[in-house]
Amino acid sequence: MASLITTHVLDTSRGRPAEGMSISLERLDSVGSWQEVGGGATDVDGRAPDLLPENPLVTGRYRIRFDTGLYYAGLGTSTLYPSVTVEFKVNNADEHYHVPLLLSPFGYSTYRGS
Repeated sequence: MASLITTHVLDTSRGRPAEGMSISLERLDSVGSWQEVGGGATDVDGRAPDLLPENPLVTGRYRIRFDTGLYYAGLGTSTLYPSVTVEFKVNNADEHYHVPLLLSPFGYSTYRGS
């Protein structure tokens, strides 16, 4: 079964996918602590299609942490953001949640994709 949470990172400063970026996926548990439930790295197309491969999707709050500092360090580029965290809410565990990141060394944006 494919992951119901996916992401795609595009490096807008280079006009290319952000290949090899480390990503972690966490869920807020019932006592208010963040628990890692998945993760990985972006592929050659900047995609991470299997963030939640073994764990079932449940409703609640999630966050994706992108290691932008390590990614840009590998390119020899400084960045204002050593990491980017995108927190979002899963209201329906049967839906697909695609959370792309558009990134440059000094700015980023995100949205719910399909």
